[in-house]
Amino acid sequence: MKHFQPLFAATALIMATTSCNPSAPDYYATGDYVKRSELDGVARSEAVTFTIGDTAYVGTGYQGYKRLSDFWGYNAKTNTWTQKADIPGPPRSAAVAFTIGKQGYVGTGYDGHNMLNDFWCFNQTTNTWQAVAPFAGSARYDAVAFAIGQYGYVTTGFDGGHQKDFWRYDPSDGPTGKWLQKTSPGGEKRTAAIAFVHGTKGYVVTGTNNGQACGDFWCYDAALDAWQPLKSIYNQNTTQSYDDNYTDIKRDNAVGFVIGDSAYITTGEASLNGNLLTSTWLYDFATDRWTPRSPFQGTPRQGAVGFAINGHGFFGTGQSGTQYFDDLTLFDPNKPYNSNDYH
Repeated sequence: MKHFQPLFAATALIMATTSCNPSAPDYYATGDYVKRSELDGVARSEAVTFTIGDTAYVGTGYQGYKRLSDFWGYNAKTNTWTQKADIPGPPRSAAVAFTIGKQGYVGTGYDGHNMLNDFWCFNQTTNTWQAVAPFAGSARYDAVAFAIGQYGYVTTGFDGGHQKDFWRYDPSDGPTGKWLQKTSPGGEKRTAAIAFVHGTKGYVVTGTNNGQACGDFWCYDAALDAWQPLKSIYNQNTTQSYDDNYTDIKRDNAVGFVIGDSAYITTGEASLNGNLLTSTWLYDFATDRWTPRSPFQGTPRQGAVGFAINGHGFFGTGQSGTQYFDDLTLFDPNKPYNSNDYH
């Protein structure tokens, strides 16, 4: 998620919605949004999230004048929040997180002065944190992370320059686990991207590189330990027609989650003009194609968090200019669009 070092001037975000392509209105009949219980903690952007079973955990972030270290558990069945133990170490924003088994891991980020490389493991049963091996790459923020099987992975981010190095974490190697550098994805370096997992494959898409939106899309096959390019996420003006409707998939600081055999992305910032987005897109793993879905009905934002539980997507928090959010929205991929449902 995007964050600027103190030497950069913070730029005002332009609050605007981006219209979906009117040439395909039938696409927008699918997917609806329902407000859920607001985060009990303070409003924030650039937080992290991971899920363990039916519980999602959300914590850290930036509230406009300070970084945070608090953590909260969201029970999707009861629609309630419970405060958990604060993460040790410096309060931070723009960190990464992933889940291996029944433990969540959080690391890297920015504390307002320094880029970080420490890593922490959360034990759900004891509600405690334990330090694990520091990230072996450079200290950074705005990276992405995902887990496949018994390993966690971290790639991309900003350490003073854009990166795309790729690291695997093995929690069973030694008392605090061990990091091992693996082959990097091809294509562009990037920050503020999205990562998601389907089966034994991890996906990295969107983000920015030196102020330009990234249009390439990469898949990591853990079984083969290899990266492969997927179809680009913008109209390349070729004789192929599959991408003719790819008008605004490119973005940064968006959220992504997986439901069944599809991934969804929503919100974020259009890198070209700084507009904040509400457009929502479905990615079909089987066909390597994107299809627009009903746009988010709430306030456009960047720097939100997203997760999926029991066939529904959830996303919330984030930032629009100087406004920070503590809301949570449920996305139902199978429900017809109804503007009255967001209430």
